[in-house]
Amino acid sequence: MATPDLDAVAHTVRRVLDDRYAVRERALADCRRVIRASANAIRSLHRGQWAEAEELMGEAGALLEGAYEGLAAHPDILHAGFVSDAAKEYAEARLTAALFAGEPLPLPDEIGLDPVPYLHGLGEAVGELRRRLLDRLRAGDLEEPEQVLEAMGAIVDLLAELDYPDGMTAGLRRITDVARSLTERSRADLTATVVQERLRRELAERLDG
Repeated sequence: MATPDLDAVAHTVRRVLDDRYAVRERALADCRRVIRASANAIRSLHRGQWAEAEELMGEAGALLEGAYEGLAAHPDILHAGFVSDAAKEYAEARLTAALFAGEPLPLPDEIGLDPVPYLHGLGEAVGELRRRLLDRLRAGDLEEPEQVLEAMGAIVDLLAELDYPDGMTAGLRRITDVARSLTERSRADLTATVVQERLRRELAERLDG
């Protein structure tokens, strides 16, 4: 048997794989920028810097849209984990902004996302709500934390109702469990603070009397 000439094979597969690798690296870099911009947007939201947060979310959305367009011919890369991670972080930023502002939540198609990373971002937003609840408690505010806790509970209830196989939702059940735990811890923190404030007021009234 003669030794096969593999030059043509090598040339063909290298051309295809080199192109695929270049597309992957560009998408990976863009997705990293999406994650960074989304995280910075959330940080700005906690600081009350709404204009800066909106600018960062706009940047993240444009980058993510570009990544989707660039990967349209490469579904194997499009469905890679790093793309979903970027989409989840972007969803978390957009949903956190709406929750903080008391506005209707944008739907998945309104922000260009598949429902799965959208739901992951919604679950992750519960952690940002807990942070806001604790910040407001430290500021002596008991009214807004009640509303925040109610929002956290509503999100957990929705996620728990979506009883689909983990293979379809990419592990949404784990995120739901974490969100439920954060909600219960927040409920305990709020209850303890309310009780302490009540005791403080009763003591103050007795001393004044």
